[in-house]
Amino acid sequence: MELNRCTERREASWSLTEAVEQNTATDTLADAWNARLPERLLLGAGPSVVPPKVYEAMALPTIGHMDPIFGKIMEEVAALLRETFRTTNEATLPVSATGSGGMETMIANLIEPGDRVICGVIGVFGERMADALRRQGAEVLCVEGEWGRALDLERLHEVGSADYDAMVLVHGETSTGVAQPLDGLADLCRERDALLLVDCVTSLAGHPLEIDAAGVDAAFSGSQKCLNCPPGLAPLTIGERAIERITRSPRSWYFDLSAVLSYWSEGDTNRVYHHTAPINMIYALRAALELIHDEGLDQRWRRHTRAHKALAGALAELGLERLPPEDEALHPLLAVRVPAHLDEAAVRGALLEEDGIEISGGLGRLAGRIWRIGIMGAGAQREVQVRLVTTLARHIRASPISALSALEDGWTL
Repeated sequence: MELNRCTERREASWSLTEAVEQNTATDTLADAWNARLPERLLLGAGPSVVPPKVYEAMALPTIGHMDPIFGKIMEEVAALLRETFRTTNEATLPVSATGSGGMETMIANLIEPGDRVICGVIGVFGERMADALRRQGAEVLCVEGEWGRALDLERLHEVGSADYDAMVLVHGETSTGVAQPLDGLADLCRERDALLLVDCVTSLAGHPLEIDAAGVDAAFSGSQKCLNCPPGLAPLTIGERAIERITRSPRSWYFDLSAVLSYWSEGDTNRVYHHTAPINMIYALRAALELIHDEGLDQRWRRHTRAHKALAGALAELGLERLPPEDEALHPLLAVRVPAHLDEAAVRGALLEEDGIEISGGLGRLAGRIWRIGIMGAGAQREVQVRLVTTLARHIRASPISALSALEDGWTL
C-alpha cells in the first residue's frame, strides 16, 4: 500500500510537469499549479488569506542572508514588528519557525530546569504551553479554568502571591476564541522578580495588545494569523528584564537567542552568521507589516472588533451562539456552539468542497461541539462575511434574511 501511495505521488508530479510542457494555456509551473489548486477562502483558525502584495514580495529574487541589502531589510522588519507589538524592545525579530517555534524559543531561553512557573490553561494552547514547560524541566503550577472563559484575574493574583520565576499566559486562546486580560499581572510578577510571558499568536495585530503598556517581558506570535502572511515565521519580542535571563545556557542550539540575536544585530559589521534565514519569507513579512502600518494599528483593531461583533450577531440569528461572553471574546477568532442536530464536520466539509470556504472545528474537549471562524484580514471584511453567512445558511437549511440584516446592522453601527 505504501508503494502505491509513492507511485501516486510520482504520477501526480509527472502530470504536473506534463501540464507545464503540454498545456499551451500555461507557460510556467506557477500557471500549472494555479490551474490545479482550488480557490479557497481561508476563514478558519489559520492560515489566513494572504494579500497579493505579500505574494508578490515572496516572488522577488532571493539574495544572500549575509548580503548588506538583506541586512537593511532585516532592520526594517524589526522596526515594523516593534510598531506592531507596541514595544521599544531592541530584541524584536521573526524567529525562523512557525508560532510553535516561537514558543520553544521563549521557553528554551527564559526557563531553566527547576524554575517554578505559573501557567494559565483555558484551552488547547495553554495545555501545549504547560507541556513544553514540563519538558524544559520546570515545576509547573497550572491554573485551569473553564474552556470558553478567561481566567479570573483575582485567582491569578491569589496564586501569584507565592514565589515563582515566571507566569505564562495565552493572550488569544485559539481553541476557544477567548482573550485573556492581563491587567495588573506585570506588577504582580515584578513583586516576585518573575517574568510575564505571553502567547499572542492569534491576537497580534487583530486584538488590542500593547506589550510595553501591559508590562509583558516576552511574547511570541505567528505570521499566518492576523499578520496575513504565510506560515513559517514567529515574531518574538524580549524585554530588558528577560534579556538578563538569556545569559543562562539555553537547552537548544537552533533557538539559542544569544546566537540568533547576534545575527539580527544592526550594522553589517556586527552581524554574525547563525543560520540561513528564510529570505523570501522575510520579504513577505515586511510587505505584510507595511500593510498593517499603512492601515494603522488602532484602525485595524477597530475593524476587527466591528467585524467580530457583526458576524457574532449574524450567526446568532442562525442559532449559532458565541462560546465566550462578549467582554472575553477574541476579536480575530469567533468560536460558536454548533447545535446538536447539526453534523458539524459534514457542514464544514461541504463548505470547503462545494464552496471553497474553510472554517475550523473544535480542538480537544471541544471537538465536534464548536466552529472556529477566523476574522483576520480578509475575514474582517463585510463582503466576505456576507458570502459566509449566505453560504452557511444554505448548508444548515436556514433562511439568511435575518442574519444578513444583523450583519449589516453590525457593520453600520
